[in-house]
Amino acid sequence: MSQRSVPAHALPWVVVGIVLVALSLRGPIIAPTPVITQLQSDLGLSAATAGLLTGLPVLLFALATPLASKLIGRFGPEAAVLVCLSGVLAGTVIRSAGPAPVVLAGTVVIGAAIAVGNIVVPVIIRRDVPWRRIPTVTAAYTAALNLGSMITALGTAPLAAVVGWRWALVSWGVLTLAALVFWLVVARRRAGTPRTTPAPAEPDTATGALRQARGTTQIRRIGWWLTLAFCGQAISYYSVTAWLPTLLADTRGLSLAASGAGASLFQVAAIAGALGVPLLAARTPAWAPVAVIGALWITLPVGLLIAPEGYLVWSAVGGVAQGGGFTTIFSIVARIVRTDAEAAATSARIQGSGYLAATAGPPLIGALNAGTGGWTVPLLVVLAATVVFLVGGLLAVAETRRLR
Repeated sequence: MSQRSVPAHALPWVVVGIVLVALSLRGPIIAPTPVITQLQSDLGLSAATAGLLTGLPVLLFALATPLASKLIGRFGPEAAVLVCLSGVLAGTVIRSAGPAPVVLAGTVVIGAAIAVGNIVVPVIIRRDVPWRRIPTVTAAYTAALNLGSMITALGTAPLAAVVGWRWALVSWGVLTLAALVFWLVVARRRAGTPRTTPAPAEPDTATGALRQARGTTQIRRIGWWLTLAFCGQAISYYSVTAWLPTLLADTRGLSLAASGAGASLFQVAAIAGALGVPLLAARTPAWAPVAVIGALWITLPVGLLIAPEGYLVWSAVGGVAQGGGFTTIFSIVARIVRTDAEAAATSARIQGSGYLAATAGPPLIGALNAGTGGWTVPLLVVLAATVVFLVGGLLAVAETRRLR
């Protein structure tokens, strides 16, 4: 298995760069959710159309993934990061100006740009991080994704109360601008550095070739089970992220700021989930992290259904689950793939399919809420998605045992 890594003294800067990018890969999508009712009122959006503010980026994650892979292969990871951050910044500005069509157009730009970041960050981690530290850095990446989400979920409503929702949304571009400046420096320093790519070892016997072919088939099978798990993960995450503030306002009578603060627990608790998975995996059987995370995921919709007054607990438990679920899936990917190309292809397939399925989540939840006048049916849909994560994850782990 071929891998490169940067010198030890440079690794902290790699992690800083990854964290800065991650802060802009989910926060811009989450930012509208605490002020979604204001957007609906000002722009004349239906509940289903408002769901597109989080649903469209997820659709672009799926549709733009093949183009993102080609961009990385042709121009390199550093250039891809710059395209990602520039696009997020431009989309953030566009989304904050003009009527509904312009807002949706900016949302499309944000989604396409983030699709590039979704693929390129795992490639950079595999390329630059020592093998034994990949799970930890992946966990830090996942934690930063959710930190960005938490910041925007917590801060957008108070900002909007002072400067209006448009300026509140555009203000988060400061995080993206900081990341862009950092990576411009990185790209300039690496531009003159010769790149060496060690070739993966080729099997030199018929037995070795047969073993490699069997391994490829098994890796593909594991990838499909992980895709199923990621479909459940993504549908659950984006549905809850899009509508939890509104659900809390409707069912608990909270203000926009208070419901946004409550929903921010769903984002901040993910940091504990992301960082906890490597620790749990090191001390338990391979199936245990998936089982624990799946059980926590299921607890969120069940808790909101039977004891909604405990929403703070359920938000935190669900947050641990969504942070841990992402880390679990892509830690398995890092363990099973043998080359950088295989890592990129497997990650792209999982994310492309999963995000395509997740596209239906926020609009469907919004439509079901509007159609039924309540949150029982929408929460049952989320419950079904969490079960899909658990089943797909356990089947993937079972298949990895046959790979060894």
